[in-house]
Amino acid sequence: MIRASDFGNDFLWGVATAAAQIEGAAEGYGKGLSIWDTFSKRSGKIKKGHLPTHTCDFYHSYKADIALVKMLGFGIFRFSISWPRILPNGKGRINPEGILFYHQVIDECLLQGIVPYITLYHWDLPDALEDEGGWTAFSVNNSFNHFVTVCAKAYGDKVKNWIVLNEPFGFTSLGYMLGVHAPGKTGLTNFFSAVHHTAIAQADGGRILRAEVQNAHIGTSFSCSEIIPYTQSDSDLLASKRVDCLMNRLFIEPALGMGYPTADWELMEKFSIQHSTWRHTERLAFDFDFIGLQNYFPLTIKYNAFIPVVQAWEVKAKSRKKPHTAMGWEINAGSFYNIIKQFSAYPNIKSLMITENGAAYHDKLIHNQVHDQDRIDYFQQYLGALLKAKQEGLNITGYMAWTLMDNFEWAEGFNARFGLVHTDFKTQQRTVKDSGLWFRDFLRR
Repeated sequence: MIRASDFGNDFLWGVATAAAQIEGAAEGYGKGLSIWDTFSKRSGKIKKGHLPTHTCDFYHSYKADIALVKMLGFGIFRFSISWPRILPNGKGRINPEGILFYHQVIDECLLQGIVPYITLYHWDLPDALEDEGGWTAFSVNNSFNHFVTVCAKAYGDKVKNWIVLNEPFGFTSLGYMLGVHAPGKTGLTNFFSAVHHTAIAQADGGRILRAEVQNAHIGTSFSCSEIIPYTQSDSDLLASKRVDCLMNRLFIEPALGMGYPTADWELMEKFSIQHSTWRHTERLAFDFDFIGLQNYFPLTIKYNAFIPVVQAWEVKAKSRKKPHTAMGWEINAGSFYNIIKQFSAYPNIKSLMITENGAAYHDKLIHNQVHDQDRIDYFQQYLGALLKAKQEGLNITGYMAWTLMDNFEWAEGFNARFGLVHTDFKTQQRTVKDSGLWFRDFLRR
């Protein structure tokens, strides 16, 4: 049986959350609308028509929820700052109620001995900026830099640990190419414009934090998946390389000063040439103190000529009779180990943190208990793989479970439950699941 102490006394343990998913109070208190407030009201976009208007009501329950973090034994609470709560129009006027709220959250963390890790952008772009083109418009970078500066000046004396962006490939691909997430745009033109402006924001944000926050510990986080070819045929291997280029390399390599990845794909070479003037290449790079990895599943990829551009198709875990979560995501701790190794191979990464990892299951609250042994088994397997990587000498400094409590899980609404704590969205009652109790006991060992 693995123990937390096996990772060393200086290893960091935490839980991760996001403003749009837990805060509620989406209307009022001086807050502007986010793209998710608007997108979720469009018919058919969110399962069962769920809305993030109230979600977990963390806005009013933050003291009790931070106490849960403490009770479960975690030393870190990762949360994000809602851009439209600070700047209702995305720029210009600052909302004093928003500034005060995050001071209260930070102060409560410090009071309870919890280290706050702030994510600056976790997908809730102000809707007013989307009206100007959102991440497809170059003007978004000036607005983002203003937002980062406001936050750094407001909280930098109290908070030293910062994550600039959450999963840039996730929000650019799902929101600006496939249209299944906010703001619901589609097409390669939107996608590649959003990618470039996001990559600039990633590095600009780091530079602003470095200038404004003394002794800052600055990172950014990437979703990542091991890409496994379905067969060893040339077509499947090349399709897998294209998917890896998008999912794993597209944002990390520019940040490391390597420019956009171009090998094996003519499309990326054209994109890189278009956006790789010396000024832009230099601006894309920043020397992060740590890189956050967020892993949930591997992808098995098969060549498919009928899929536009990428010509690749995922072979689902269920069809391959592989164990999977309620989301259909393959459970594969060995793949978790492999993707950590893949990112560790970059020579310019100072350290890695696992800033998200977790699993959704069909949890049932029965007699004020949630018996989620499947989730416990999942964490045991994945932490075992993480320990193996760390014992091999990889510089992994911490792990954050996704997530503290069941929340608004984007297009899944309230249907996908990832929490260590069960949320009753009607009563706001919190119930610690067996997995939460397991983590409490694990962190004591």
